Amino acid sequence: MSADPVRVSVAGTTPYDVVIGRHLLPELSELLLGADRVAVLYSAVLGERAEAVLAVLGNRGYPVVVPDGEAAKTVAVAARCWDLLARTGFTRNDAIVGLGGGAVTDLAGWVAASWLRGVRIVHLPTTMLGMVDAAIGGKTGINLDSGKNLVGAFHPPAGVLCDLDALRTLPARDYVAGLAEVVKCGFIADPVILDLIEDDPAAAATVGELTPELVRRSVQVKADVVGADLRESGLREILNYGHTLGHAVERAESYRWRHGDAVAVGLIFAAELSRLAGRLSADVVQRHRDLLFGLGLPVAYDHAPWEMLRSFMRVDKKSRGDRLRFVVLDDVARPSTLDNPDEQLLAAAYATLEGA
Repeated sequence: MSADPVRVSVAGTTPYDVVIGRHLLPELSELLLGADRVAVLYSAVLGERAEAVLAVLGNRGYPVVVPDGEAAKTVAVAARCWDLLARTGFTRNDAIVGLGGGAVTDLAGWVAASWLRGVRIVHLPTTMLGMVDAAIGGKTGINLDSGKNLVGAFHPPAGVLCDLDALRTLPARDYVAGLAEVVKCGFIADPVILDLIEDDPAAAATVGELTPELVRRSVQVKADVVGADLRESGLREILNYGHTLGHAVERAESYRWRHGDAVAVGLIFAAELSRLAGRLSADVVQRHRDLLFGLGLPVAYDHAPWEMLRSFMRVDKKSRGDRLRFVVLDDVARPSTLDNPDEQLLAAAYATLEGA
């Protein structure tokens, strides 16, 4: 992996940089200038990395251990974090650091957005999913029994430090799951990503020489989109490609499925829906299946009845009233939307997953 850091700028009313490289902790102090107290939210499995972060912060650092994965994204965990901030006297000049995967950075961002109506947040993602998606763009949120990410706010970070060394200790299955978001970026905006993966799927599926380029390109896609549309009033909606069904699958599986695995299934569903709606060629649908399967991601799903998933999608935050709204493709790098599709069309698209 290259030792030279790469900076991707995210525009907007509060611009910031996503730094991709190695040994990035020295940059953290600059991002936290002026903060007397810094709460570091992390799960216990990252204790050693958290110690390194806290060492940089010195007596300014306050460790806050939260559950691992989606179990962190609850009202109860957020309330526990708020209580700690209150007890230690956190003010608007202080800051929060989210260290971990997408669930931890989602939680940390929401705690920062809601504490005193908004304090500084810096993200240190440690997973592929976190680096290419969750930590970038200012979306924060927690889950309810009714659905995923239904409570949250837009709260851009002061900066994002993607230390690629963290990926070396990530379980291989978690790394591969994060690649679903990379594939998504390729299909909606950057076909070079797809070419890189197709040239050597085995290399793409492991942490190595391809990793920095896949991360950089995916971060650039997201930065370009959210820099132009922070609050998802238009362009940013394309980042939801594959996520409407994906979130429903996560809920149906009680969040035991990895987010990336659910998104992979959602990508196949969205591609098939695009085809059945007369938008996308069968060849591009097959390209979805071949790419995801080649990486070791799921391309079929029959664990839950369609009626259950359909009811879960009804409360998805991307819906408009009772109307479902899907991001679809007209071709590679040509995303569009399909509003209120026919119920038979939706059921037929799901049937292609069951029979895969």
